[in-house]
Amino acid sequence: MTTTLMIALVATLLVSAAFAQTVNFDNFATGAPPPGWTATKTGSGNPKWTIERDDSATSKPNVLKQSGEATYPICLKDDTGLKDGFVEVKFKPISGKEDQAGGVVWRAKDSNNYYVARANALEGNVTIYHTVNGRRTEKKRAEMKVASNAWHTLRVDFQGNHFTVILDGKKAIEWDDATFKDAGKVGVWTKADSVTLFDDFSYGAK
Repeated sequence: MTTTLMIALVATLLVSAAFAQTVNFDNFATGAPPPGWTATKTGSGNPKWTIERDDSATSKPNVLKQSGEATYPICLKDDTGLKDGFVEVKFKPISGKEDQAGGVVWRAKDSNNYYVARANALEGNVTIYHTVNGRRTEKKRAEMKVASNAWHTLRVDFQGNHFTVILDGKKAIEWDDATFKDAGKVGVWTKADSVTLFDDFSYGAK
């Protein structure tokens, strides 16, 4: 490898590292939504997004917990604006009769327009959707084991029109779409009566 190529490679890695950030929720006050996030929903209902202490947290002591009930509870990080990059979170589905889901959101314009990939413990699958004007449409799914009351890692890499969804280090879905081309917010997502914990939320530009 030439010196020029090595310098270019190092520079690329440094730029990528500079844009990668992790939120572990440990410095936030418990019992309230995380500051700097929009804790809301798509559709109707009453989501409840709060920071809570949890002994099982992957980075102790705190987690972000969704324990309310709404069509699609969603929590967006306000200061993000990624066009190409990744979003990743550790999540633990606790309970839910209708759903036990955890998801990540990217290129969100608002709480009604975004991409989302989610894993569901009740259904045992991973699915990718787009939500346009509040209407969620399934695009592709993969059957995968998603255990309840266990921590999982869900990640999406997005570059141009191509998206790759990874669950627990295993590629689940690849999909191409051009609905949302511009930079947007990243965040986390659940469905219906899912009680879900989130920790170590990471994102970065590419």
